Amino acid sequence: MRSTEIIRNNRGIALLITIMIITLLIVATLELNRRARTALISTAATRDRFTLSYMASSGINAAMAMLVKDKADSNSDSLQEDWANHEKTNELLLDIPFEDGSVTLKISDEISRIQVNALVEFPETRNFNENQKNVWDNLLRFLISQNESFEDIEPSTIINSTKDWLDSEDDDLITGLSGAESDYYEDLDPPYSCRNGLFSYIDELALVRGITSDLFYGAGDTHGILRYTTIYGMSVNGALAYEGKININTAELPVIVAILPSGNEDFAQKIYDYRQETSDSNYIHDLSSSEWYKDVPGSGDIIIESELITTSSDLFRIESDATLHEMKFNITTIVQREKDNKSGKWKCKVLSWEAG
Repeated sequence: MRSTEIIRNNRGIALLITIMIITLLIVATLELNRRARTALISTAATRDRFTLSYMASSGINAAMAMLVKDKADSNSDSLQEDWANHEKTNELLLDIPFEDGSVTLKISDEISRIQVNALVEFPETRNFNENQKNVWDNLLRFLISQNESFEDIEPSTIINSTKDWLDSEDDDLITGLSGAESDYYEDLDPPYSCRNGLFSYIDELALVRGITSDLFYGAGDTHGILRYTTIYGMSVNGALAYEGKININTAELPVIVAILPSGNEDFAQKIYDYRQETSDSNYIHDLSSSEWYKDVPGSGDIIIESELITTSSDLFRIESDATLHEMKFNITTIVQREKDNKSGKWKCKVLSWEAG
């Protein structure tokens, strides 16, 4: 009887041990399977990220090729050209075979924006560029009129403080009563210093006294000054300079308002519309001359300062968006068209490259 109970107990223990071993094996197998699946997914994700980066880069190269061809075809640049046509830029990508995923392109003229570094007559003096000062004043007042949340913003504070940020020295020569040098910024929480030099990146503009987050990035349906400004200038004798000329053929409505004499918002809209007028899908207006705006109905005796406008550009922003397996990747570049000294052929030089 006793031996039978011992045998039964041993069998029970053996069964428990077997169950425990099987359980451990199952757990180990599931864990190994989980790790294998995680590694597989991670490897696939890494592969897709690499693929996306190459896809987006292909878009950038295709866009640069389009801009080089455009330079050979025309000396002026406008929204009437293929590079500014979303359908045309995406047709260009049809020649690049992607087994999976897709790429979309957007090319925009960087000289359609206000050059913040042109506000001061750099490097000759530390004085205001008066034409650019008026451009800033017109832009700010127009944006303030478009959104109630901007009504407490004071244009003179922003303009004077931006000029002081650009000043080559940090001294007591604060512009007017509303400018700001390092003493002002160092008393903030957190504190920071005034650059006293050219803006190196556009987000730096958001640090200037008087420029609120809403004014910089936009509020509601109103875009902020980020959309209408740039730190870049045109190439002069092989180097970037800040003449402040804006391409009237590509500028957005608030920028057109800014370059016109004050109080001509309605005429700015007419200029904006005139550029895009078509007949049988063909553009009907020649925009090669910088004075074409005088042909716009209602122009009257309106004169735009010649130092403010151009009809050509060699500086462009390219945005390439790649999509693959629900993953997205973007590359944004600023490129400058320039002629190669050896070959004499035009090419695009990359000035900035942001990916993510």
